[in-house]
Amino acid sequence: AGLSGALGVQSKSSELFTLTYGALVTQLCKDYENDEDVNKQLDKMGYNIGVRLIEDFLARSNVGRCHDFRETADVIAKVAFKMYLGITPSITNWSPAGDEFSLILENNPLVDFVELPDNHSSLIYSNLLCGVLRGALEMVQMAVEAKFVQDTLKGDGVTEIRMRFIRRIEDNLPAGEE
Repeated sequence: AGLSGALGVQSKSSELFTLTYGALVTQLCKDYENDEDVNKQLDKMGYNIGVRLIEDFLARSNVGRCHDFRETADVIAKVAFKMYLGITPSITNWSPAGDEFSLILENNPLVDFVELPDNHSSLIYSNLLCGVLRGALEMVQMAVEAKFVQDTLKGDGVTEIRMRFIRRIEDNLPAGEE
Protein backbone atom coordinates (compact mmCIF):
# COMPACT_ATOMS: atom_id res chain seq x y z
CA ALA A 1 0.00 0.00 0.00
CA GLY A 2 3.03 2.28 0.72
CA LEU A 3 3.23 5.12 -1.77
CA SER A 4 -0.11 4.52 -3.48
CA GLY A 5 -1.79 4.42 -0.07
CA ALA A 6 -0.17 7.70 0.90
CA LEU A 7 -1.22 9.26 -2.40
CA GLY A 8 -4.76 8.00 -1.87
CA VAL A 9 -4.94 9.76 1.48
CA GLN A 10 -3.63 12.97 -0.12
CA SER A 11 -6.23 12.89 -2.88
CA LYS A 12 -9.04 12.13 -0.42
CA SER A 13 -8.08 15.00 1.88
CA SER A 14 -7.72 17.45 -1.02
CA GLU A 15 -11.09 16.29 -2.36
CA LEU A 16 -12.61 16.89 1.08
CA PHE A 17 -11.00 20.35 1.17
CA THR A 18 -12.35 21.13 -2.32
CA LEU A 19 -15.88 20.13 -1.32
CA THR A 20 -15.67 21.98 2.01
CA TYR A 21 -14.45 25.09 0.22
CA GLY A 22 -17.39 24.80 -2.19
CA ALA A 23 -19.79 24.67 0.76
CA LEU A 24 -18.12 27.76 2.26
CA VAL A 25 -18.46 29.76 -0.98
CA THR A 26 -22.08 28.62 -1.36
CA GLN A 27 -22.87 29.81 2.18
CA LEU A 28 -21.18 33.18 1.57
CA CYS A 29 -23.27 33.60 -1.59
CA LYS A 30 -26.39 33.07 0.51
CA ASP A 31 -25.19 35.44 3.27
CA TYR A 32 -24.14 38.39 1.07
CA GLU A 33 -26.15 40.43 -1.40
CA ASN A 34 -23.61 40.55 -4.23
CA ASP A 35 -20.51 38.88 -5.61
CA GLU A 36 -18.25 41.82 -4.73
CA ASP A 37 -19.04 41.35 -1.02
CA VAL A 38 -18.41 37.59 -1.30
CA ASN A 39 -15.10 38.31 -3.07
CA LYS A 40 -14.09 40.64 -0.21
CA GLN A 41 -15.02 38.04 2.41
CA LEU A 42 -13.05 35.32 0.62
CA ASP A 43 -10.03 37.64 0.43
CA LYS A 44 -10.36 38.53 4.13
CA MET A 45 -10.69 34.87 5.16
CA GLY A 46 -7.70 33.98 2.99
CA TYR A 47 -5.67 36.80 4.51
CA ASN A 48 -6.38 35.50 8.02
CA ILE A 49 -5.40 31.98 6.94
CA GLY A 50 -2.18 33.25 5.32
CA VAL A 51 -1.19 35.16 8.46
CA ARG A 52 -1.37 31.88 10.41
CA LEU A 53 -0.20 29.50 7.68
CA ILE A 54 3.18 31.18 7.18
CA GLU A 55 4.50 29.81 10.50
CA ASP A 56 3.55 26.26 9.53
CA PHE A 57 5.06 26.80 6.08
CA LEU A 58 8.37 28.12 7.42
CA ALA A 59 8.60 25.29 9.96
CA ARG A 60 7.84 22.52 7.45
CA SER A 61 9.68 23.84 4.39
CA ASN A 62 13.02 24.90 5.90
CA VAL A 63 12.99 27.81 3.45
CA GLY A 64 15.19 30.73 4.52
CA ARG A 65 14.54 34.42 3.94
CA CYS A 66 14.05 35.27 0.27
CA HIS A 67 16.42 37.93 -1.02
CA ASP A 68 14.20 39.31 -3.77
CA PHE A 69 10.78 39.05 -5.38
CA ARG A 70 12.01 36.49 -7.96
CA GLU A 71 13.13 34.14 -5.21
CA THR A 72 9.80 34.71 -3.44
CA ALA A 73 7.94 33.79 -6.64
CA ASP A 74 9.91 30.54 -6.91
CA VAL A 75 9.19 29.59 -3.29
CA ILE A 76 5.46 30.36 -3.69
CA ALA A 77 5.11 28.30 -6.88
CA LYS A 78 7.52 25.42 -6.29
CA VAL A 79 7.19 24.93 -2.53
CA ALA A 80 4.03 26.54 -1.05
CA PHE A 81 1.49 25.66 -3.76
CA LYS A 82 2.96 22.15 -4.00
CA MET A 83 2.87 21.68 -0.21
CA TYR A 84 -0.69 22.90 0.35
CA LEU A 85 -2.52 22.30 -2.94
CA GLY A 86 -0.39 19.65 -4.65
CA ILE A 87 0.18 21.78 -7.75
CA THR A 88 3.12 23.75 -9.14
CA PRO A 89 2.00 26.88 -10.99
CA SER A 90 4.31 28.29 -13.64
CA ILE A 91 5.77 31.77 -13.17
CA THR A 92 5.45 34.04 -16.22
CA ASN A 93 4.92 37.59 -17.44
CA TRP A 94 7.53 39.33 -15.30
CA SER A 95 7.29 43.10 -15.52
CA PRO A 96 10.45 44.86 -16.77
CA ALA A 97 11.00 46.28 -13.26
CA GLY A 98 10.76 42.78 -11.74
CA ASP A 99 7.99 43.84 -9.36
CA GLU A 100 5.12 41.89 -10.98
CA PHE A 101 4.64 38.34 -12.21
CA SER A 102 1.87 35.89 -12.97
CA LEU A 103 1.22 32.49 -11.44
CA ILE A 104 -0.41 30.24 -14.05
CA LEU A 105 -2.43 27.39 -12.58
CA GLU A 106 -2.95 24.74 -15.26
CA ASN A 107 -5.39 23.07 -12.88
CA ASN A 108 -6.86 24.71 -9.81
CA PRO A 109 -7.94 22.03 -7.31
CA LEU A 110 -10.40 24.46 -5.69
CA VAL A 111 -12.58 24.44 -8.79
CA ASP A 112 -12.86 20.67 -9.28
CA PHE A 113 -16.60 19.82 -9.48
CA VAL A 114 -17.54 23.54 -9.81
CA GLU A 115 -19.66 25.41 -12.32
CA LEU A 116 -20.50 29.06 -11.72
CA PRO A 117 -24.21 29.86 -12.04
CA ASP A 118 -25.02 32.61 -14.55
CA ASN A 119 -26.17 34.95 -11.76
CA HIS A 120 -22.67 34.87 -10.21
CA SER A 121 -20.61 36.01 -13.18
CA SER A 122 -18.55 38.47 -11.10
CA LEU A 123 -17.77 35.96 -8.34
CA ILE A 124 -14.03 35.32 -7.97
CA TYR A 125 -14.51 31.79 -6.69
CA SER A 126 -10.90 31.11 -5.63
CA ASN A 127 -10.27 34.59 -4.19
CA LEU A 128 -9.30 32.98 -0.89
CA LEU A 129 -5.92 32.16 -2.52
CA CYS A 130 -5.17 35.85 -3.13
CA GLY A 131 -5.87 36.59 0.52
CA VAL A 132 -3.64 33.72 1.66
CA LEU A 133 -0.77 35.04 -0.47
CA ARG A 134 -1.21 38.60 0.84
CA GLY A 135 -1.46 37.53 4.48
CA ALA A 136 1.49 35.14 4.39
CA LEU A 137 3.78 37.56 2.58
CA GLU A 138 2.84 40.41 4.90
CA MET A 139 4.10 38.30 7.82
CA VAL A 140 7.51 38.14 6.11
CA GLN A 141 7.56 41.92 5.56
CA MET A 142 6.29 42.03 1.98
CA ALA A 143 3.26 44.09 1.02
CA VAL A 144 1.82 42.65 -2.19
CA GLU A 145 -1.28 42.83 -4.31
CA ALA A 146 -2.67 39.54 -5.60
CA LYS A 147 -5.60 39.30 -7.99
CA PHE A 148 -7.13 36.91 -10.47
CA VAL A 149 -6.81 38.09 -14.07
CA GLN A 150 -7.90 34.83 -15.76
CA ASP A 151 -10.09 32.04 -14.47
CA THR A 152 -11.00 28.70 -16.08
CA LEU A 153 -14.41 28.95 -14.34
CA LYS A 154 -15.10 31.97 -16.52
CA GLY A 155 -14.05 30.29 -19.75
CA ASP A 156 -10.37 31.30 -19.80
CA GLY A 157 -7.85 28.66 -20.87
CA VAL A 158 -5.91 28.93 -17.62
CA THR A 159 -6.22 30.42 -14.17
CA GLU A 160 -3.84 33.34 -13.64
CA ILE A 161 -3.04 35.15 -10.42
CA ARG A 162 -1.20 38.44 -10.92
CA MET A 163 1.21 39.29 -8.09
CA ARG A 164 2.56 42.81 -7.58
CA PHE A 165 5.20 43.80 -5.06
CA ILE A 166 4.14 47.04 -3.33
CA ARG A 167 6.83 47.57 -0.72
CA ARG A 168 8.97 45.99 1.94
CA ILE A 169 7.34 46.41 5.35
CA GLU A 170 9.77 47.76 7.92
CA ASP A 171 9.69 46.25 11.38
CA ASN A 172 8.19 48.99 13.51
CA LEU A 173 9.86 48.62 16.88
CA PRO A 174 8.55 50.76 19.72
CA ALA A 175 10.67 53.89 20.34
CA GLY A 176 13.87 53.16 22.20
CA GLU A 177 14.00 49.47 21.22
CA GLU A 178 16.17 49.71 18.08
